[in-house]
Amino acid sequence: MELAAVGALEGAIGFRFRDQTLLRRALTHSSFLNENPACTWGDNERLEFLGDAVVDFLAADLIFGRYPEWEEGELTSLRAEMVRADSLARFAIELGLGAHLNLGRGEEQSGGRNRPALLGDAFEALVGAVYLEGGMEAASGFVLPFLRGFLDGRNGLLKRDAKSRLQEWSQANYKSTPSYVIVEETGPDHARLFTVEVQIRGDARGRGTGRSKQAAEQAAAEAALERCPDGITRRLASVHQGPAAPL
Repeated sequence: MELAAVGALEGAIGFRFRDQTLLRRALTHSSFLNENPACTWGDNERLEFLGDAVVDFLAADLIFGRYPEWEEGELTSLRAEMVRADSLARFAIELGLGAHLNLGRGEEQSGGRNRPALLGDAFEALVGAVYLEGGMEAASGFVLPFLRGFLDGRNGLLKRDAKSRLQEWSQANYKSTPSYVIVEETGPDHARLFTVEVQIRGDARGRGTGRSKQAAEQAAAEAALERCPDGITRRLASVHQGPAAPL
């Protein structure tokens, strides 16, 4: 790698390597070694093994603290979602990691720089390299922003779709569709604030406020979901989200 490319990648990582050979190894696919037997620093497979364990631990530690009421099975499912290959590949793409990889000609020509599995493996190898040189503190500083961003994006998606989730729950339990009633409007015309109550079979289930009727309805639905029996809304949320979009 050229010095400028090394500096750009280290800047994106937020970590400077004293041992540049370790960084080279993290970025070297086995296909490169097959075509370059004089290469002395090795491929990234062992680092990938180490990085996989580090990412797993950091994901588990993060969600264990963030969701204290969740049970083991729910935590395990979320961790698996966070560290699966397509999630790690997205992290690698955010870093622009594909452009820095050492690949063999065949792997290069077959689109290896954009292959999700290869990118996810390279991300784990890079985590392993950061951990070896900087310890868990450095690895945490590198990985946690990606994991937190994943959770924040996931939670944002679920919040935006609170009305759909509440409707699923209501129909499953009461064979009824929730209704939304505006109970208060305040503020001047250019900055109205709406308060909405959501009802199921005439019973009030939650209230929410927002700058638009739609936002207030979503807030009311979210409030109602928080009052649902524990676990039901999370399972509905997981089902509604469905599989991740392809890269």
